Amino acid sequence: FIYTTAKKDYAKKLLEVLDPKKKLIRHCLSQSDCVCSQGCYWKDLTCLGRDLAKTVALDHTMQGFPAQAANWIPVPPWSGDPEDEELLRLIPVLGQLGQA
Repeated sequence: FIYTTAKKDYAKKLLEVLDPKKKLIRHCLSQSDCVCSQGCYWKDLTCLGRDLAKTVALDHTMQGFPAQAANWIPVPPWSGDPEDEELLRLIPVLGQLGQA
């Protein structure tokens, strides 16, 4: 899943960069799938319909997940740098979570 507070058009462009062959990312949630409170959009992981005890969210800001802060794994913002390997660094952590 990709879950962004950005509008749907931006999310589609992001998917074209991250998964141009459409083989890795099955679902994309955007601003229309977020909760709006006092003009701020935040992501509600319950809309995924998954066990939150087995769900993590990678994001550069915890503000996106105020109701599910325990599910949040911080990552630096992505600037489009093709040399960025931050997600690769998380593979061991995500592997350990998958085994738990």
